[in-house]
Amino acid sequence: MEDSSRDLQNDHLNSLVPDVRVDRRGFVAACLAAGFAVTAEPVLAQAIKTSMEGLDGGDIKIGDIPAYYAVPKTGGKRPVVLVVAEIWGLHEHIKDVVRRVAKEGYFAVANEPYFRIGELWKMEDIKQVLAGSNQLADEQAFKDLDAVVAWANKQPRANTEKLAITGFCRGGRMVWMYSAHQKKLDAGVAWYGALNSTPPAMPQAPADVAGNLNAPVLGLYGGADQGIPPEAVEKMRAALKAAGKDKQSQIHVYEGMPHGFNADYRPSYRKEAAEDGWKRMLAWFKKNGVA
Repeated sequence: MEDSSRDLQNDHLNSLVPDVRVDRRGFVAACLAAGFAVTAEPVLAQAIKTSMEGLDGGDIKIGDIPAYYAVPKTGGKRPVVLVVAEIWGLHEHIKDVVRRVAKEGYFAVANEPYFRIGELWKMEDIKQVLAGSNQLADEQAFKDLDAVVAWANKQPRANTEKLAITGFCRGGRMVWMYSAHQKKLDAGVAWYGALNSTPPAMPQAPADVAGNLNAPVLGLYGGADQGIPPEAVEKMRAALKAAGKDKQSQIHVYEGMPHGFNADYRPSYRKEAAEDGWKRMLAWFKKNGVA
């Protein structure tokens, strides 16, 4: 990121949060202290903070895979929801989403997809973040998620007979891809999930596996997403229809909404669309038996 871009980033932060005045070094330190991705332009004052009150969970290791989970303290076995991170990995926003999902009555768990590559959320150069995330092969991501499912299957509070997945940005792409891989899945919700392939690590696009979906997927996209143009979304719709999956899987577009509209810690956050998407996600899980 150029210095001029950094200055604009700080100006944007200060304009949204008038009581915050930080230089670049202070901005980075504040992000790291709060656990948010440095290059994601966090607006720390507006970030939603969900408490662990009424929940069990926290940071864990699943084999050598760092992960984070949360589940209500009471109520017996809970349906399982896999939460898949953005390109920055398992930073504070994703952990908060895990807590939010648990507050809805689920056993929620997110793994760190990029731990073999590095702590991408701490990197200051977005090009370095993208280069790192593009090294993660789909097959490795599948194996890691399979390991998370196997771990959850052994937990006394988790019911993997009811299994869903949700993810954001790169994690949203993985919702489509993993739904074509994992036969145990009952439902998926992809938030502005990338629809591209990036060989060699990601040789196929979601449209390529539309016919192999094992679970119905709901795609939530922004009509003004500059990284996922309308024609890419329509190509995915067409692939679902061609595969005879358009009755099970659906795509909803929020007109005028940017990429990352659910990312409450960033300027891209749009409260109305985010809240509507959350309701749609929960209804999708319930409709498909994950409740």
